[in-house]
Amino acid sequence: MKERIITLWRSLIWPWSPRSSREASESVVKSFWLHWFPSRISLRSMSWSFSFWLGTITFSLFIILSLTGLLLLYFYIPSVQDAYWSVKDIDNVVSFGWLLRAQHRWAAELMVAFAFFHLVRVFFTAAYRDQRVWNWYIGLALFILTLFLSFTGYILPWDQLAFWALTIATGIARELPVLGEDIRFILLGGNMLGQNSLLRFFVFHNFFLPALVCILFALHMWRIRKDGGLACMDRLVQDTKSKEIPVSPTKTYSLLGVPKGTTIYAETTEVLDDGNSTHASPHLIRRIALVFLLTTIVTLVLALLAPFALEGAANPSVTPNPAKAPWYFLWLQELTAITTIKIGEFTMSGGLIGGILIPGFLLLSAIIWPFLDKSPKEAIGVWFHKTRRIQNIIFIIILIAIIILLIVGTYLRGPYWGFYWPWQAWPEIPTLY
Repeated sequence: MKERIITLWRSLIWPWSPRSSREASESVVKSFWLHWFPSRISLRSMSWSFSFWLGTITFSLFIILSLTGLLLLYFYIPSVQDAYWSVKDIDNVVSFGWLLRAQHRWAAELMVAFAFFHLVRVFFTAAYRDQRVWNWYIGLALFILTLFLSFTGYILPWDQLAFWALTIATGIARELPVLGEDIRFILLGGNMLGQNSLLRFFVFHNFFLPALVCILFALHMWRIRKDGGLACMDRLVQDTKSKEIPVSPTKTYSLLGVPKGTTIYAETTEVLDDGNSTHASPHLIRRIALVFLLTTIVTLVLALLAPFALEGAANPSVTPNPAKAPWYFLWLQELTAITTIKIGEFTMSGGLIGGILIPGFLLLSAIIWPFLDKSPKEAIGVWFHKTRRIQNIIFIIILIAIIILLIVGTYLRGPYWGFYWPWQAWPEIPTLY
């Protein structure tokens, strides 16, 4: 009986813990869960220093969001009258509900950050070149979906932060020429923020956007395999030299064997061998499990140390001063403010310039950049290659500008969006009773 149990257990777990090189190779072919991994993976791809495992961390955060979000759905009520109070109940009545919501919120904030870091890593290693351009586009789409996924979740508590963040966002969307009013109407489900708005964002957040993320993630992983792995593999392929294969005295190379007085000469350019690679199972699988475990621990620790408190219930009659968007959109809000220019009676719309045109230009630049990049193939998969110095400097300048706008919008803007240094006191705001 004991031997039968051991045999059954071994038949279930052998793909995850192979005992031989043959089992390791067969595991990725015969296991449904492992079939999207290669049989072998280069040691450079496995290293912490090349990719920092940013993509794996981002997807781990998505898994955490999916699991915690599914549990939160049992208690959340998507109603203008009840949404705020159902979240209050999650924080104060449901056992460990505050921890669950805090972990969900931290995972959402971190997913935005790590998706952005992942895009930055791809740019600095020129991993968007040649055949990888399509995966670059998929990555851009996933990053935009991540932003909207986080923002739609930001709205669901229906507190003051959510109500006025939605007011700001739809106000910027309205500035789009021709289609602005229609887009705002579609987002809000009418002309005013209300039940239709909350219900639409609830559907976007829990069904539509997660489904798109899953589909694009599957395409993302497929493209990685189709493109030959991570970009560092391109450099490995370029550095690989052909080598002679020794003739086996026991192997038959023809129907009649090897005739006397002749020789067999063969060469191979095998990229991955025992010296520069390892089996994906179990090494890659264990590394992914470790990254997921560490990511889960970090989100739990942050949730314990810094839970998110609710603001007051949404009140259209009381405007927070200043009213701010979520932190990842604050650079857009700041850009909107500084590009709003008044000349006499003429006002140049900051919502159009800073909220739509400049971000649109940046997105367009990211789309066409792979075709403008004329750096040599040797630069692909190399951090800060010397031939890409000008491109990297331009990208760093853009990053610094965005970070400065974020800092100003977060810490240096006070009432009426005025500029205040940290040591300056804010003026008293009149209170209406």
